Amino acid sequence: MTTYIPSLTLSDGILTNLAASVLLPIGLGSVIGYATKPATRERESPTLKHPPLRPPAAVFPPVWTALYGSMGYAAYRALTLGVSPLNSLETIDAARHGATLYTIQLGLNLAWMPLFYGFNRPFLATVDAALLFGINAYLAWLWGTKVDAVSGWLLAPYVAWLGFATYLSFGTGYLNGWDLSPRPPAAAATGSRGPKV
Repeated sequence: MTTYIPSLTLSDGILTNLAASVLLPIGLGSVIGYATKPATRERESPTLKHPPLRPPAAVFPPVWTALYGSMGYAAYRALTLGVSPLNSLETIDAARHGATLYTIQLGLNLAWMPLFYGFNRPFLATVDAALLFGINAYLAWLWGTKVDAVSGWLLAPYVAWLGFATYLSFGTGYLNGWDLSPRPPAAAATGSRGPKV
């Protein structure tokens, strides 16, 4: 079981306010996405190898917006319903412990894009994605079985997408020698990336 850590947890004022809980991850995700996204031609560069089943770049923004909204709504439901004084201490604890996990995972989520694209650290981004998958699988179980079944199910698409995102992150990193920096056309033809700085 996790521990409720108030200093690492979004405030109840955010998580029990429907608009704030839903719009916060959407807003933060949008800001990070726009601040660190590569140009479409760089992301779709013929010199960058992608694993099979990778969707076009245009798929990611709407999918992430929907996932951020559903995770925010899941958090809202879990906290609003879970911390009611009419609940057992076990339910209240599970809701609060989940809120700490939720906040931590949101931070990890927001770190992925800067790690992958901004700092060119696909290995660390893959570790981040794997941690996100594990934390959210547990969080979906925790909230879904101890607090509110709907909250758990609302996180299920996010967990599934995180599994897929971990595969994409690993596959792209592996296929490109864990270096996503642009290559000159001559190096792309030979497959050489040169030394990593």
